[in-house]
Amino acid sequence: MDPQIVTLLIIAVVVIFLIIFLSFFPIMLWISAFASGVRISIITLVAMRLRRVVPSRIVNPLIKATKAGLGLNINQLESHFLAGGNVDRVVNALIAAERANIHLVFERAAAIDLAGRDVLQAVQMSVNPRVIETPTVAAVAKDGIEVKVKARVTVRANIERLVGGAGEETIIARVGEGIVTTVGSSNSHKDVLENPDMISRTVLGKGLDAGTAFEILSIDIADVDVGKNIGAHLQTEQAEADKRIAQAKAEERRAMAVAQEQEMKAKVVEMRARVVESESQVPLAMADALKSGKIGVMDYMNLKNIEADTQMRSSIGKPDASNAPSDDHKA
Repeated sequence: MDPQIVTLLIIAVVVIFLIIFLSFFPIMLWISAFASGVRISIITLVAMRLRRVVPSRIVNPLIKATKAGLGLNINQLESHFLAGGNVDRVVNALIAAERANIHLVFERAAAIDLAGRDVLQAVQMSVNPRVIETPTVAAVAKDGIEVKVKARVTVRANIERLVGGAGEETIIARVGEGIVTTVGSSNSHKDVLENPDMISRTVLGKGLDAGTAFEILSIDIADVDVGKNIGAHLQTEQAEADKRIAQAKAEERRAMAVAQEQEMKAKVVEMRARVVESESQVPLAMADALKSGKIGVMDYMNLKNIEADTQMRSSIGKPDASNAPSDDHKA
């Protein structure tokens, strides 16, 4: 075999061996840790590989913690990594808390990180408070005038209550509730416009940050506007509703009157029908009387003469429009 090919094969085998060796034995990482004063054995790094732990994600944060004088050990960092936490972020938070003179131990920082909160951001918020702007809150004073208020809430993170504490949404909801209560208890909307700081004083004194992950430092009223006259609007709607009720009742009475009128007309028609029916019995009775001999023919003729005379007198007594004198004759 050609010596050059043999040499290339040997070099390839050596390179592959070095790659495999360095993948299990992170020599450069061990040298960096040793140079930084972190005492860790190469066997520990290999054991991390076997436990499926990336050594660089443990050693590099441990180097930063050691340089910052935190006194952490590799077991704490590795256990937090295996629990699914972000080791680098926890160490950075501990360093920031140490520099800001904030009491924060590794166990609490790890618990905050595992709870899903950004522990580094929480430490930064403890040093640099954050301003939360509430949406426009509409409230109604006792005089019925709507007042629209927008507030800015300055908060800082409470490290002790980060685990299990409520978030920003709770702060915004509580501040909005306090604004509505304060404006609603005011006798006039002018009192709110003259002294908007009474809203912040009243709301701040309610202890709205209880059970939350924040500490409220101040509540400042950013904007106050006058809205609609809700009282007049409600009275107008009530009057309109009363009007509709009265109209409905009047329509009901009218319908009942119309129904009663139609009923009476039907009764009149019924009575007329009975009269006609009774009158139709008279000729039959007369014929029966003539047939039975109870009355004579002369009696019947006298009765007819009396009826004719009565009709003639009735026609003479009625005024005739054609014979009535005109206005010219009257003049």
